[in-house]
Amino acid sequence: MGADVRQAGSILRFGVFELDLPAGELRKAGVQVKLQEQPYRVLLALVENAGRLVTRDELRERLWAKDTFVDFDHSLTIAVAKLRDALDDSSPSPRFIETIPRRAYPFLATVETVAARPKAADSVEPPLAVRRVQWPAW
Repeated sequence: MGADVRQAGSILRFGVFELDLPAGELRKAGVQVKLQEQPYRVLLALVENAGRLVTRDELRERLWAKDTFVDFDHSLTIAVAKLRDALDDSSPSPRFIETIPRRAYPFLATVETVAARPKAADSVEPPLAVRRVQWPAW
């Protein structure tokens, strides 16, 4: 899986989770899961590369600009921990994110790309009829 998963309107499904790319949301069984920007971006990088090792260097290049000064190791560790918490995943027995110490993070689950649900504004249903009521003059 590569950059083609970022098609407009794509939703990436794995387990009971959906990653809605247009909305920038993670949902569990249809309910939005709160996720900060860095953990979301880590998840997106891992899901887009499901089945292969995503190195810590790749994540650093993708998440932080070259001129950004940050404790990368600590920041990435925190982002992955928050992500595991959101996914109800664990490091000792991972279902989604495995850790190859000091090297990489492979995404373990099968990822399926599905079309996004139509927005309410895009619905093909006709608008409701407007009924005018004339109030009596008193």
